[in-house]
Amino acid sequence: MKKIILALAASVAAMGAAQAQGPYVGLGIVNADTELHMPGAVSVTGGGWKASGKLFGGYEFDDTFGVEAGYTDFRGGDFNYLIATVPGRIETDGRAFYLAGKATAPLTEQFAMYGKLGMSATKFSQSGFGSGTSLFREESHTEGYLAVGAEYKVSPKVGIALEYERYGKTKSFGPKPNVWTLAARYSF
Repeated sequence: MKKIILALAASVAAMGAAQAQGPYVGLGIVNADTELHMPGAVSVTGGGWKASGKLFGGYEFDDTFGVEAGYTDFRGGDFNYLIATVPGRIETDGRAFYLAGKATAPLTEQFAMYGKLGMSATKFSQSGFGSGTSLFREESHTEGYLAVGAEYKVSPKVGIALEYERYGKTKSFGPKPNVWTLAARYSF
């Protein structure tokens, strides 16, 4: 009987330790690479790595599991190019929303590693001119989302994280789906 009571007490204590951690919000700086894929284009200039923003929020059910949603602005790229000797100019832009489950592995009281897996809805647009014509196209995709990162808790409510994120597959234009994010978050 003592063993049953001890087991029950240990279970209640474990459940108390796994109480909900609560909601959080955060801001991030995203570093995305943009390049132009255009058949026949030569002397392409522009694009490259650019910093943009990310806004996210989530809920931690316990020290291990949670859910997160966010919006990432990939910021556009401007490209100049030549096709046969005719100059052209293209501007690209992109953004994404994501919803993901989050699993965290606390390594110390202040430092943790985490991974996120979910879905992203991305939208990319391209506009410009070339060969005497105006160009515009837009693509929307719903694909997988994956992220891995590390977080350092500055205080019980404030954390700083560095993560690698992947928003689906490589697109035919616009930013690459691989980004690095430096983020700060506040837990309520």
